[in-house]
Amino acid sequence: MHEGRGLLLDQTGRLSVVGWADRVDHVVDVSAEVDVPAALLRPDGHVAWVGEDWTELLGRLPRWFGAPVD
Repeated sequence: MHEGRGLLLDQTGRLSVVGWADRVDHVVDVSAEVDVPAALLRPDGHVAWVGEDWTELLGRLPRWFGAPVD
């Protein structure tokens, strides 16, 4: 993870960080090493969200990374 940036590990390939791409990196990778559909990690490495529901992710991104940028 880059210093000060979040990370979305996405095994679904259906999620996005549009609006937060300046603060959150998005990695789509189907790997047996990660046993969740997707995980949002804060810059300090803590898990902020786990799941696959886009609506739930949209609720977490502003909480940890501020308002989206158009």
